Amino acid sequence: MIVDFHAHLFPDSLAPRTIAHLAGICGLPPTSDGTQNGLLERMEHWGVDLAVVQHIATKPHQQQTINDSAAAIQGGKLRCFGTVHPDSPDPGAEVYRIHQLGLKGVKLHPDYQGFFADDPKVDPIYDACRALKLPVLFHAGWDYISPEVSHGSPKAIAAVLERFPGLTIIAAHLGGMQRCEEAEEYLIGKPVYIDTSMAWHFASPQQARRLLLRHDPERILYGSDCPWGSMEKDRPYLENLGLGEELMEKIWYRNALRLLGE
Repeated sequence: MIVDFHAHLFPDSLAPRTIAHLAGICGLPPTSDGTQNGLLERMEHWGVDLAVVQHIATKPHQQQTINDSAAAIQGGKLRCFGTVHPDSPDPGAEVYRIHQLGLKGVKLHPDYQGFFADDPKVDPIYDACRALKLPVLFHAGWDYISPEVSHGSPKAIAAVLERFPGLTIIAAHLGGMQRCEEAEEYLIGKPVYIDTSMAWHFASPQQARRLLLRHDPERILYGSDCPWGSMEKDRPYLENLGLGEELMEKIWYRNALRLLGE
C-alpha cells in the first residue's frame, strides 16, 4: 500500500491558471493538471492508494471557501488538510471549524502566507490544533517564492515544537527543503514528523539516508508534492537508499494510516 501524505489540487476553474503561475515561479514541469481528476488519474497510474491533499489560503478571505471545498471532496481515495491564514480575524476559530468539517489537519506555508513559523501571532492556530489534536503540516525550509528568506526554517519549527509540546508537527521536505544540515541539527530525532516530498530534487541520497536513519522510524511519511513531484522519481530514489523493508513499509503507508486514524 502507498499513502501520499503531501499532494495538491485546485478547483477545475482555477487549476490551469494556478498551475501555469506556480510552474513559472518554480521552473518545474507539472506532473498533473492540478485538478481533482488529474490527481486521481496520477494516483491510479502510480499505484497510490490514498492521498492527503494539502490546501493553502494565500489570503485571509480565502480560507473558509477553501476549507468548505476540501470537506466536499474528502472521501474515497482522498483525505484533506484544511488551511488557516494567520492574518485572518480569528484564526483559532477557523481551526475549530476545520475540526467540525472533519478535515484531518492544518497546512501552513509560511512563505506563501507571509509569516515566520515561530511568530507569536500564529500561536492561536498552534494552540487550537494542539487542543483538538489536529496535525500541522509546514512547508519547511527554502522555497522558490522567497529565495532569500526561509520563513519556515527548521530552527523556527523547532521553536514552535518547544513552545507547544504535544502539538503534532509535520515538517515537509525532510524537515527543510535545501536545509538538510539545519534539519539534522534542530529536528531530526525530535518528536516531529517529516515527509519525503521532493527529496530527490534537493537532497543527495547520502544526505537523505542519513536523515531518515537518524529519525524516529514511526515519524516518517511518504509525500510526492504532486503536481511537482511524482512516484516515478520517488520510488527509485527511496528504494535505492537501502533503508530496509520494515522502515519502507512505515514510510509508504503504516505511519500515515496511524496518523490519520485509519
